[in-house]
Amino acid sequence: MEAAGRELARSVSRWTEGLERFTPAIPNLNIYRREGPSEPCVCMVEPSVALVVQGTKQALLGQDVYIYDIRRFLITSLDLPAMMNIVEASPERPYLGLVLKLDLQAMAEIMVQRRLPPPPAQPAERGMVVGHTTPALVEAFQRLVNLLDEPESIPVLAPLIQREIYYRLLMSDQGARLWQIASVGSQSHRVARAIDWLKDHYAKPLRIDDLAAHVQMSASSFHHHFRQLTAMSPLQFQKWLRLNEARRLMLAGEADVSSAAFQVGYESPSQFSREYSRLFGASPRRDVEGLREGLR
Repeated sequence: MEAAGRELARSVSRWTEGLERFTPAIPNLNIYRREGPSEPCVCMVEPSVALVVQGTKQALLGQDVYIYDIRRFLITSLDLPAMMNIVEASPERPYLGLVLKLDLQAMAEIMVQRRLPPPPAQPAERGMVVGHTTPALVEAFQRLVNLLDEPESIPVLAPLIQREIYYRLLMSDQGARLWQIASVGSQSHRVARAIDWLKDHYAKPLRIDDLAAHVQMSASSFHHHFRQLTAMSPLQFQKWLRLNEARRLMLAGEADVSSAAFQVGYESPSQFSREYSRLFGASPRRDVEGLREGLR
């Protein structure tokens, strides 16, 4: 395990020299490097597996903290608002990590094709979880990164290696979580469909009964499972989407405070400013000015 991890760390270090993020020609893969601890960053985490090969990182989802490093990977099984930060890194030993976006349809196909037995039924839990990294998983990622030295092979071999990674995850100690989200008709899969709807219609008024019916759940069951998986209610999730889109619009110079509020579905700019300040810790104008200053 340690030897495989060191080899992968050398490969990641080579491809990220002088960069904080490297997006290779391999679809759905991103590679990261940081040479010091970072402040918590609010972001939407896509369904993905995050593998750390050097250093330590943590994610905060609601009140839950997930710490992952060379021994532990992080699975995010559906789109989740979270706070992420690097907790262990230095110029001598930078944080090095890889994130592979999960193809849930491909995972469902593997479950059917390999006739994998379903895990025991489990109550709904958070959509984010830490699992134990195995040598087989590290070696599969190593083969994926090795393709960067033979780019002509990427279209043929990358999908095969990614399917192997999905298989390793399904067979891991946290495979049951992925089964829940990849199985069509499961409660987790229905919540994922609701999240997709919210992402596309965040600016519209939200009626919980209508959204629950859209994903074929009762309102009470929908609300319970949504909160269990995401650590927030559907209305809080919608608010998070609205405020982060407004932040993006203002930072890009596409809207001022009032117009951003209206564009994302707020009827009252004062209510927008209050909720924005609660989420980001500063008024919209001050927050955006601080972000722009940090980009200079």
